Amino acid sequence: MPSLSAALTDEAKKPAIVEDCLKLIDAEVADKGGLSGMAVKAAYATVKGIKPGFVKSVVEGLLPEFAQALEPLAQEASSKGQDVKTYLVANQGRAADALLAVTDAKAQRSTNGVVKGTYSKLRGSAKKNVEAAIPRLGELIVRHAV
Repeated sequence: MPSLSAALTDEAKKPAIVEDCLKLIDAEVADKGGLSGMAVKAAYATVKGIKPGFVKSVVEGLLPEFAQALEPLAQEASSKGQDVKTYLVANQGRAADALLAVTDAKAQRSTNGVVKGTYSKLRGSAKKNVEAAIPRLGELIVRHAV
């Protein structure tokens, strides 16, 4: 298997990968229920309303860092002869922590007050939400990188 970073940032595949990431985000947000789900949906609508294409540009910008953050888990799966998706699901806490380390750093450096404020309001429940997305993320990785 090529490195996860190389596979997920391949310029020929990148438009399809980004579109699948956007669909993944939309599906995860749509699945949220209850009061916390309402907060996530409102925050997502706020972030999407910042400017057209904002979420897409964020995904494009974060994709290389996310791929690098998940690379160690993908390599562990490979070295153990395990399917990447199954391994990520079994290690969803580690996978979520790796992804959130990237977004935490980006949020800290952001100069956009709306983005910073929205992120800080949702950060407390972020790990649970990211963990919930790991099965879909694993499917995306298998579809595009394996």
